Amino acid sequence: MEAITPALAIGLGSFAPAVAIGLMGMKAMEAIGRNPEAAEKILPVMLLGMAFAEAIAIYALIVAFTS
Repeated sequence: MEAITPALAIGLGSFAPAVAIGLMGMKAMEAIGRNPEAAEKILPVMLLGMAFAEAIAIYALIVAFTS
């Protein structure tokens, strides 16, 4: 029973960031496909957003290890 809590914490805590990262990548590639000249403006913003979403998954990992 003790192993269920960390498993749920990391499982549920990483689901939303994974979906968010996928959507960010999809929309950024669509935008670059429509306007290739804007790639140098789109990619840094996309990477920054992905890093923030990934930080939430890392917080879930920390919670899973501490519980």
